[in-house]
Amino acid sequence: MARKPETQCVHLDAERDTKLHYGAVSFPIYQTATFAHPGPGESTGYDYSRLQNPTRERLEEHMAQLEHGTDAFALTSGMAALDLLLRLFRPGDHIIMDADLYGGSIRLVDHVAKPYGLEVTSLDCSRENVEAHVQENTAAVYIETPTNPMMNVTDIAALAEMTRRSGLLFIVDNTFLSPYFQTPLDLGADIVLHSGTKFLGGHNDTVAGFLVTNKEDIAEQLRFLLKTVGTGLPPLDSWLILRGIKTLALRMERAEANAMEVAEWLSSRPEVTDVIYPGLPSHPGRPIMERQARGFGSIITFRTKTPEQGKGLLAGVQLIQFAESLGGVETLLTYPATQTHADVPAEVRERNGITDCTLRLSVGIENAEDLIADLKAAFDTLEDEHA
Repeated sequence: MARKPETQCVHLDAERDTKLHYGAVSFPIYQTATFAHPGPGESTGYDYSRLQNPTRERLEEHMAQLEHGTDAFALTSGMAALDLLLRLFRPGDHIIMDADLYGGSIRLVDHVAKPYGLEVTSLDCSRENVEAHVQENTAAVYIETPTNPMMNVTDIAALAEMTRRSGLLFIVDNTFLSPYFQTPLDLGADIVLHSGTKFLGGHNDTVAGFLVTNKEDIAEQLRFLLKTVGTGLPPLDSWLILRGIKTLALRMERAEANAMEVAEWLSSRPEVTDVIYPGLPSHPGRPIMERQARGFGSIITFRTKTPEQGKGLLAGVQLIQFAESLGGVETLLTYPATQTHADVPAEVRERNGITDCTLRLSVGIENAEDLIADLKAAFDTLEDEHA
């Protein structure tokens, strides 16, 4: 019988002989650059840590299991994962990408991929007819769902059917939900990307990225690129992500429950004009999320009436921290216009819905009442200052 996701976060299904590691319950950190060989033509299975390392290999096996893929690749950051992914394509190839992406992804596409010769069309893939934009040289479709930071939800299965029919690669960034809540390969995606820094690591203490696939030919290309470019995740960082994954189920469940409470509370505040969270009945993507995911995640985007209220909230919170990133045990409040999307042209930000009043809240695992009390105190201070 297949093990449940909660168990798979803790245990690798195909457990190796623990005697090989002296019975270690916590998989060892193989902090070595190179490996000695028994003799000519003989090998332990490892040569050099740029090519592969036992700790990174263990993590990759675990990620492949969680995403229901056949192979996974652990990299030094989410951006390194996207960069390696784009190396699958050639100058002149055309890629359709979601318009509302993480700002660093947009920066990489605009300043690296396009000058390299890739053609890119940006669309709201949750609403527009993606197939109408397929060209003769189109090679792939790339989406986030939910998107960062506007929480747009795309129907993965429907888009997968179109990409199969058109002979295109279909790539899904699954960072916001993690494999605990969503497994895009099961819905027809070919490659899944993660910023492992976020929910997978979960503690804001290391940076990592992942690519996972169930296509053997793609896996072979990515493995060659990884050993050639040399952006594999180091042993210690691999171990930290392995440790984080063990509590993934608990953290995702707790953070999601907190997010629902906070989202409902924010919806009642007079300072807030919009609360964008897929778990709320008001979110247009909720029916799709209920079909393709096992949860709604813990990222809330909201807008205040004025930029001054938003900036005042950032300065006024005490328990919640004003910082970039997301997916950790701590609740973080982010101002996309000057942080995650600062390098995105203002007109593109505005078109995507990112204004000077937009805030993104990554809800952590603290007590929800404490988080709400912190937000309330910050809002009340603003009222007092303008009384």
